[in-house]
This record gives sequence, structure tokens and C-alpha cells, in this order.
Amino acid sequence: MKYQPLTWRKGNRFTLLPEASRFLPAMFEAINNAKQYVLVELYLMESGKLADQFIEVLNKTAQRGVSVYLLLDGFGAMGLAKQDRERLLEAGVALRFFNPLGLHSLARNLSRDHRKILVIDGEIAFTGGFGAVDEFLEAWYEIAVRIEGPVVADWEILFRRLWRSRLARADDKRGPEPLPKQRKALAFEDGATGRAMQGRGYRYQAIRHSLYQQVGSVQQRLWLCTPYFVPTFTLRRRLARAAKRGVDVRLLLPGSKHDHPSVRYAGQRFYQAMLKAGVRIYEFQPTFIHAKFVLADNWVSIGSCNFDHWNLHWNLEANQEAMDERLACDVQAMFERNFSASKEVLAEEWAERPRTQRIFEWVFGTLDSVITRLK
Repeated sequence: MKYQPLTWRKGNRFTLLPEASRFLPAMFEAINNAKQYVLVELYLMESGKLADQFIEVLNKTAQRGVSVYLLLDGFGAMGLAKQDRERLLEAGVALRFFNPLGLHSLARNLSRDHRKILVIDGEIAFTGGFGAVDEFLEAWYEIAVRIEGPVVADWEILFRRLWRSRLARADDKRGPEPLPKQRKALAFEDGATGRAMQGRGYRYQAIRHSLYQQVGSVQQRLWLCTPYFVPTFTLRRRLARAAKRGVDVRLLLPGSKHDHPSVRYAGQRFYQAMLKAGVRIYEFQPTFIHAKFVLADNWVSIGSCNFDHWNLHWNLEANQEAMDERLACDVQAMFERNFSASKEVLAEEWAERPRTQRIFEWVFGTLDSVITRLK
């Protein structure tokens, strides 16, 4: 099946699953009910409580005769212990790693598979920003979307292409295990339109241009949640222009609870210009918000892409885009709950921020600019 990355497919159903307490049980249930095959692609997987849960459900599924394939990023899975890898292989799970670190070019080592994909029997898919690390159980706020319908085939093709890639390798240098024949999901008569949008670093920027297009054409609201707000100049300019023409532009960003505080400081150097243009900024307070989702009128995008220049330049990314009024309503309600749990950054208060804050912005902003130019 030829993959058409820009194809909108009709007849899909999308279910928003906010927080790990919703999406982890849903994913495990789908895996437990698999009859033919399970395809899993993750960036982060580290030995711990959640990895044990994933391994257990995958192993039980493989042992009852279902074909199970697990593709992990070679860097993101460095924390997965050897004994856990052996447990998967002994149970019959086909395990491969994308682009393990090696003595080759720096650019190749920086290219990572940041996608999150789960496909069951060609009928159900999940995507979001999740991984198999313990932080998702309590410390990080994350979401996922359950996908049913014809667009599942595109998510499966993304997995299949990378599984067969020369950069996907097993620890023992085996060739890629053969994949089962792809199955196609039926369309729902009352289903919505959606497409699987991907990014392949600087080589293929469709996921970036799709967001730019939405920001440029949005009429009423543009709400964006990202954990790493270090946007490109083009995105900053388009957000500012949208706000100036009366669009309700809001950013939902992490507060002081952040896994990379330096990135937060680097992004905060853009706050003043954003606030001046009329963009409203909210910093999430309860936990570190790791989710990536966008609402532009009734267009929704949920997936792995942080929309920062580092991700867009180096990583493989994938988002589910949908034109679905019901999903848009659910995402709006989720945004509103999160806004209420956030502290809004006000222009007058930000102008009075302490000198130490400004110094951190300058130092880490300068470092970020240097790294950006090195690319």
C-alpha cells in the first residue's frame, strides 16, 4: 500500500484519553484483546514499574500466539535493562532498535525516532506523547488519542516502513522479522475526517507546514500545548499575527516543574514579545505537562511533535490530525480544565520579573541560539 502522507481519510472515530489513568488501561485492554498482531513504536522505555507492566502485557499476548513487534529508539531505550530485553525475546516478542548510537556522524546520532505508535490488528491505533517510563504514572501529565477507521492503515504503514529500515536493528544483528499481512479497518458511516501527519527532520517538514497553515488561517481560537516552547521564528511570527488580528491565541506550557529547566528559560525569552502581541500564556502548576496538542477552531492535532526547532530538525515525529467537532469539544474542555490549573503570565507582572530570571533567559537563550546555528 503506497503511503500518501497528506491524504485526509473519512469515516474515523477518535477518542480523547486525557491522563495516564485513562490511556494506559485502554491501551493494555486493546493489546489483551488482540487476535492477529500488535505493533508498538516508542521513543522512551526504561526499566521500572511501567516498563514491567508493558512487558507483561506484551509477553502474555505473544505467548498466546499473537504476533508482537516492538520498535524502540536506540537512545531512548538505553535505560531498558538487558534482562528486560531478554524477557521480551524469550516470550516471542520481535524486538528492534532504531539507530543505536555508534561511531558514525554526529548528525546521524542526533536523528531519533520520537514517534509513539500502537496498532492492534489493523483496526485500532493509539498515539500521543506517552512512553514506558515511570514518570508517566504520576509525575508527568500526558494524553493520548484512540483511533479507529481507515486512517489506522496510515499509522501502520509508518511503523512498517521504519521496521524494515536499514536503521532498525536487533541487538544480535538479525534481519528484520517478517511482518504479517496488513489488515484494513472499515469506515464508520458517521465517522470524522483525519490524517496521519509525519515529520522526518529537516528532510520532510509536512508536520511543521501543516501547523503553520492552520495558524495562518485560523479564525476564532488557536490553543497550543507543548512542553518545550522553543519555537521557530516563523511560528512565533504567525502566532503573534493571529493574536493581533483578533484570534484567541493561548499557550499552555509547563511551570516550574520541568524535566529540562534550561529549555524553559530559553523559551521564556519569547514571552514578552508574545504577550505584547496579545498571546495569552498559561503555566501548568500541578505537574510537568508533557503533552503535545493543538486546537485551531475545530482542527485538532495530537501526537509526538513538540513543535520546537530541535524536534522539527532532527526527529521522526507523527501527529494525528482530525476535523471532528466532537473531538474538538473534548479537547476544548481539556484545555479549559488545564487553564484553570495554571497560572496565567500577565504582561505587567512579567515586565517586573527579577534580574536573576532575566539572566537565566539570556544565558540559556544564547546557548539555544548557538546550538540552533550549529545545525
